[in-house]
Order: sequence, then structure tokens, then C-alpha cells
Amino acid sequence: MLKSLKLGIDTGGTYTDAVILDAQQQVLATCKSLTTHHDLSIGIGEALTGLPDNLIPHLEFIALSTTLTTNSIVEERGAPVCLLLSGYNEQQIIQSGLRNIIADDALFLISGGHDATGKEREPVDMLAAKQAILSQQEKASAFAISSIFGIRNPSHEIQLRSLVQKLTSKPVACGHELTTSLGAPQRALTAALNARMVPYIQHLIEAVQKILVSNKIKAPLMIVKGDGSLINTQTALQQPVSTVLSGPAASVVGASALSGLKNAIVADMGGTTTDVAIIINGRPELCSEGAKVGDWHPMVEAVKVYSLGLGGDSEVQFNTKEGLGIGPRRVLPMCLLGMQYPWVIDRLEQQLTEFPNARNNRFVTQLESNEVLLKQLSSNELSAWKQLEEGPIELEAAVNENRQLARSLAKLQRLGLAIYSGFTPTDAAHVLEISNHWCKTTASLAAKIWARQFRQLYGIGNWKSGDTITPCKQIYELVISKICNTIVEAGLHKSDKFNEAKIQKLAHLITNLILEDKDNDNSNPLFKLDFAQEYSVVAVGAPSASYYPEVTSRLGIPLHLPKFGDVANAIGAVMGSVVQRSNIVISQPSFGIFSLYHKSEPRQFSNLDDAIKCAQTLATTEALELAKNAGTDSAEVVLSYTENQVNHETDGEIFFDGIITATALGRPNCDNLNF
Repeated sequence: MLKSLKLGIDTGGTYTDAVILDAQQQVLATCKSLTTHHDLSIGIGEALTGLPDNLIPHLEFIALSTTLTTNSIVEERGAPVCLLLSGYNEQQIIQSGLRNIIADDALFLISGGHDATGKEREPVDMLAAKQAILSQQEKASAFAISSIFGIRNPSHEIQLRSLVQKLTSKPVACGHELTTSLGAPQRALTAALNARMVPYIQHLIEAVQKILVSNKIKAPLMIVKGDGSLINTQTALQQPVSTVLSGPAASVVGASALSGLKNAIVADMGGTTTDVAIIINGRPELCSEGAKVGDWHPMVEAVKVYSLGLGGDSEVQFNTKEGLGIGPRRVLPMCLLGMQYPWVIDRLEQQLTEFPNARNNRFVTQLESNEVLLKQLSSNELSAWKQLEEGPIELEAAVNENRQLARSLAKLQRLGLAIYSGFTPTDAAHVLEISNHWCKTTASLAAKIWARQFRQLYGIGNWKSGDTITPCKQIYELVISKICNTIVEAGLHKSDKFNEAKIQKLAHLITNLILEDKDNDNSNPLFKLDFAQEYSVVAVGAPSASYYPEVTSRLGIPLHLPKFGDVANAIGAVMGSVVQRSNIVISQPSFGIFSLYHKSEPRQFSNLDDAIKCAQTLATTEALELAKNAGTDSAEVVLSYTENQVNHETDGEIFFDGIITATALGRPNCDNLNF
């Protein structure tokens, strides 16, 4: 009898996956469709259409995971936001790297902030804040706010948020609601990234809801967080940064369940990223200090994933350091473009008759649809956007026939509204006949054009004219090397004995030693570099079968390619629980005085035990409230306490600070979830 069926949906950079599981977590049906970025509901609708009609009426629960937020960070894309920083200085801005993602005219340093004890350092300048907000209200998709020592006293952030809400209807992200980290630059970065992600999550949720309504599906909808737990849509919209690594986290959960292994190295390769995580005793490691995604480090708790900007759709491009480089920019693979638009083949054949230039293999298609950005386009740029609705435009033809159109297309690409096509590892895999799901003819033509570009424009490669196999093998080898390096790096991180810079250098050295030893077929090596055989690589994701047999062979690690591994994200999405945490800090700013920091002005206690008891009560209440808001009425709370103290020769043990954490965990309440 069909009952208690669950639907998992994963929206990635290339594919949207849908899977139905029964009450015993057995897979009943799966379907993959291409992600349609300009209108996500199309791809989601096609994925659901591919599932058996007789199962749909029995759905009782739906969970969604996505790599869209992860990809936006890796590719350094995002919606335009306004950032208000109270009490910050320019050095902190430089340290955070915020100017790389926030326009200069959208970043405002405003007087204000508190000290480490929560005492106001300077009143917040509300007049300057008002002027800043009004100047950006039409340009920004969302606002981000962070104040110095805002986690000790968030009153300035709250004042600024109230002002934004009074003057605009735009979403607002506050640093104190996203992380308890004292690191001001990273807290500001986390708030900014959160605000940049709001449109991505908003569009995704709206797309799913649209499809559910059209299919008369009334089952509740939840979203996977970066730690693998679930939240409802309202919470996700308030804190979209928590969905960073949502897709990889769901993949880890799904891969673990599909493989049945207690100890494993989970490797998920998608269109944009390769994500590696380690499972120990059936559980993935969590990084409480914050996730590292690409070159960024937002302070949100997530599964400890090592995310590399390398996927099947990563652009193979000229790199000034390495010569031949891959990623992190995602492009539309030529073999996919040719499958969707066969007329491209004629244009590629024509390009082969002409002198090579950097625009070869470049066609422009629509990608995102951001209303705020579209309103800011010039008439020429808007006209170019409208033309893209009719299909791809060849960039070379635009340059030759209409320079203004070419400039407008380039602007759309920089804004993330359009995407270029280009030569990718997926194209190389089609040429080598490792993959065959799209158009090999287009891939072969694109390979000839790309190889000629590199030889004649950049002086790279000594491949014979017309040879596609040799350069594609070189690309394949580079992908293998980069994946091996990421797995080695993940292993070094687990040792927790090296800093980031040392790990990267050591991983590169070790990987080269391993691969050189394999290449030289050294039967009598002086030393060996081996992984523990207790850990198998569980490889999931659409391109995994193309690369991981070779990766694991060279590293000497057992390989597990589980059935349904290509939809592991969607499977893992429906296996999570609701988990919410409340952290409260207690410090001793002066001897005998204990300050408790929670939401508003710090509370003072003369006895540490009293402060701890109060913190436990507050944290428990808040965790339960967060869990209920996130989608469960049956949460249980676990309390933990860590403290920082030293043993002084004269004064004995001296308390510095401590953190009380209440963790509320429960199953989704399917009766009371609204969407």
C-alpha cells in the first residue's frame, strides 16, 4: 500500500533531480532534468513530470536541497546588496575582502558599535544610515547589517534594521542573527553573503511552490541546511546563508545511506563544484568555526566539506600561472548547447575556417532573471536581454555586426544575467567517449577550435592540427589531478595539525608524488603514500563515474559507486531532521562580575552558577522556539557547556568565558508546515 511517501528535489547548476522514497527509505522512482536558471519552475516541473503519476497523490513530505547558493559563492556571483557597517574601520573592510563582492557605493561605514563588554562605544549615526538606505533602496536587492561587537550587544544592528524596514520593503540580514563569532570582518562577510543569496532562495522556493500548486500537491516543503538538517521555507528566506552547502550536505547524507558505510570519503562532483567530505562512524564532520566555500569563509555551521570550483561545466581556459586551467567559472558546455540548438554546429564549422580568436566557442544564453538588475539595465542592454529570449547569440557575429549588442551581452554576462558557452571537461569526456549523453559532434568541433586557440593565441600545446584526442586527454588528466589533490587536502585537514597555507602546499606536493609514482610505474619505491583502507571513496554526482575509477586507482583507495548515486542529493534531502541551536556566551569582564550576552543589553551576575543557570534556561527556550519556527513541534533539547579558563599560580583557576549551547532536534511536523 502506498503511504507516507517523500519527495526529494535537488536543484543544481546543471541538473534538477527528483526522487520518491517510501516510509522505509527505499527509492521508488527518480528523474533528472536540466536546470532552467531563467525560470527554475520549468526544470523542476520536468523532473516531477518524469515521476510516476500514481505516486504523486501519496506524497506527505517534500524536502529541497540546492547548490545554487554554494555555486554563487564559488563563482563570486550574487544579487546587488547594500551593506551598513556600524563602528567598522577601513582595515577591517580590507581584511574581510568585502570590496570584492560589494560595490564601493553600496558599502557604508557608519559611526557606532560597542566594546567587548557590550557597552556602547559611540551612538549609531541614524541620519547617515538613512541617507545611505535611501540612496540604495532602488539598487539593492537586500540589505546587510553588522555592528562592532554586535553579538555582545545587538542594539545598533536592531536600530538599523528597523530603519531599513521603515524606509524600504527589502529583506534585511543582521550579523548577530547569523553567527556568534567575535570576528567582526567574517561576521560582516557572512551578513553580506546572506543578503546576496536572498533572491536565489526566493526564486527557488517560489518555483517549487508554483509547481506544487499546479500539480495539486499539498505536502509540506522544507529545505536542507548546510549541516544536513531541515528548515521550513520561512526560516530559509530569513537566513539563506544557512543553505550554503545545502546540496553537498544532502549529498553526504544520501551517499552515506546509499553506501551503508560507516567510514568513507564522500566525493560529489557536479556541474560547478567538486565537494569532498569525510564520514566517521556514520556521521559527517561539522565545522563549527564556519564553512569554507571556494575562497570564502562564511561563519555558518555546516558539514565539513572541501569545495573546489571544479565540475563538468567548469571552463577550460588560459591561466597565467599554470597555462592550462580549469574553473572556477561555470560555462554552458558546447555539447549541451549543440544538443539544444543544432544550428550551432554550422557556426562552429564556419569558425574553423576563420583565423582563431578568443571569442570562438562563445555563444551567449539567458541565465538568471533578477528583477532588480533588470530594472537597472540601459535600453540597449534590455534589448539584448530580450533578444536572448529567442535563443543563443554568437558573440563573434555580434562583434562583427553590432558592437553595441556585443558590449551589452558582455555586461549581461558580468551581471550574472547571461552565461557564455565554452569548452569544458564534459566536452572533453564526450570526445574521449567517456560520456555520451549530449552532442559529440559539437564537442569534437569545439575541441578543434579550442586546441587551435591555445596553440595559436597562447602558445600552449604542441598538438597536431585537427587532433582532438590528445588535448582532451590532457584536460582529463588535469581534472584527475585536481580531484586527487582535493581528497589529499581533505585528509590533511582531518589531521588538524596544519594551517590552511601549509595544507595547500603539502597537499600539492603529496599529490604530485603519488601521481608521479603511478606514472613511472615504480615497482621498487623508496617509500609509499597510502590512504587507510578502512575508508572507501563513495563517489556520487552525474560525472562521478567518468573520473573516480581513475582517481581511486591512482590514490589506491577502494571505490564505491552506489546505485542512485547520481541523485544522492535528492535522496539525502528527505532524510534530515530539524536541528536548531542557541548559543549564549558568558564572560568575566572584571573579577567577580559575570556578563551574559543574549539579544539585548548584557545581564550582570555576581555568581557564575547563577549566570549558567540563566543561560541554560534562555538557550533552551530559544532553541525550542527556533525549532518550532523551523518546522517541528516535537523537539528534544540537549545542553552542552564549554569554558575557557587558566590555572594561575596565585589565584588558582580563573574563568575567562564560556558558551552554553542548547540543541533542539526533532522530526518535521508534516501537519503544521505551511508553504
